[in-house]
Amino acid sequence: MLRLLHIENIAVIERADILFEDGFNVMTGETGAGKSIVIDAISAILGERAYRDMIRTGMDKASVRAVFDRVPELAWFAENGIPYEEEITVQREIWLDGKNVCRVNGMPVSVGVLKKLGIQLINIHGQHDSAALFDENYHLSFLDGYACNENSLADYGKKYQTVQSLKREIDRLAMDEGEKLRRMETLKYQIDEISRADLKAGEDEALESRRKLVQNAEKLSDGLRDAARGLDGDDDSEGAAALLAQAERALGKIARFDDSLAQLHEAVADLMYQTQDAAEQLRDKIYTLSYSAEELEQIEERLDTIFRLRRKYGATCEEILSYLERAKTELNEIEFADERMEQLKVELKRAENAAWDAAKTLRASRKQAAIGLTERVLQELSDLDMKKVQFSCEFTETELTHLGADAVAFYMSANLGEALKPLNKVASGGELARIMLALKNVLAQRDRVPTLIFDEVDTGVSGRAAQHVAEKLKSVSKSKQVLCVTHLPQLAALADTHFLIEKSEHDGRTYTAVTPLDFDGRKHELARIIGGANITETTLKSAAEMLR
Repeated sequence: MLRLLHIENIAVIERADILFEDGFNVMTGETGAGKSIVIDAISAILGERAYRDMIRTGMDKASVRAVFDRVPELAWFAENGIPYEEEITVQREIWLDGKNVCRVNGMPVSVGVLKKLGIQLINIHGQHDSAALFDENYHLSFLDGYACNENSLADYGKKYQTVQSLKREIDRLAMDEGEKLRRMETLKYQIDEISRADLKAGEDEALESRRKLVQNAEKLSDGLRDAARGLDGDDDSEGAAALLAQAERALGKIARFDDSLAQLHEAVADLMYQTQDAAEQLRDKIYTLSYSAEELEQIEERLDTIFRLRRKYGATCEEILSYLERAKTELNEIEFADERMEQLKVELKRAENAAWDAAKTLRASRKQAAIGLTERVLQELSDLDMKKVQFSCEFTETELTHLGADAVAFYMSANLGEALKPLNKVASGGELARIMLALKNVLAQRDRVPTLIFDEVDTGVSGRAAQHVAEKLKSVSKSKQVLCVTHLPQLAALADTHFLIEKSEHDGRTYTAVTPLDFDGRKHELARIIGGANITETTLKSAAEMLR
């Protein structure tokens, strides 16, 4: 359940703390007071898109923090390496420079990862959901949601991808004879060119290193001899190795007379041995250092050959050799394309049969679910004072698509004796709102999301229908936490917890406050919704009666 929502610097809300309760929570207020801002803040902590425009003017960032309790042990926690806790805190910061910082229990997560958690905690149903009812592309997903077809869809999806992959490979091999011959000639030339170069992995790096050494061999030789002279000495002077040997012998003779000199003798001896070892390594280096102008020319020629191949086939010898293997594989495929094509066609036929079997299994599940969905929706609509309505799920068989081989459209007739027609042909705004509520209520009972938010889904509903909508939402709140933004007194009167969202101005700035209402506050707010700005004793009495 969503327990606490803390908002800072989002639009006209400078700071607000909202403590939601179990059951039916309602938010009311004048148009433009900031109700939609609260919904935007909740959307942000669910991982939905957040914009810099949300940030309050003059501020560097906006932030939202939400506390959820009684969170089930979702697989999401283990998948993302976050220890499970029954109470979790979700935070999100939106910065002017476009940066988003998201955390769950203090641990950073990406927006995408946060969204995967959010959809398991809260479902938001807004006016745009009613628009989805007009779009038949969404109807199949509604039905699959009711049928709990996730596993069947995943199984079908794998088979469909196999079909698509085989079709792509067949298309790649299906070239005319002229194109085939041209491609084979190109591949043979490329294979021959690379093969003749007889490249070795890492050869380019080794050659460039050797070229650098040969180009600077004279400097290296001079430097090594100077270093050797310093250690070994020459005709005019003794080197460091000989001087250290003298010092070591001298200390060795006297160390037995003074124990404190023993450690110093060991240190000088170590230096002597290290110097002698370094001198030997220098001599070896001088003896092995060989170079010639001819070698440099050979290196340059080899590197030139590699450079020309690099321009065509890859940035390194490894990439060029990898290209060679791919070219050989492609040439082999083209030479044996007819045989491979026949093999692929057999595989495709087998894969299509498997995909069709999975699609038919999906169709059977959907048609069975459509019967239950229709019955449940009709019952819900009857509860919402639409007793004469007819509703059905109409199926059309299609070719294989990523969702199966079905198209589904919701049809209805709002009036007795009228033929069933697509929703967008017959449903009014108020009817559409109630159909959406009926669908959402049916689907919500199938999922485990503990909190449902209804953002002005009562638009276009009034009178007796509004009362039925209110009672339906109240009924849903017995098993789910429900948050509702509304302009209807019938809904507000049935709330367990009522928040007033109110806008004010001072010091030249606009501020929005969110205030929980007691009985008297609710009475005045209901009176305002009923009667507008002119609140009378009559409207107050009517409001009090609605609350009772």
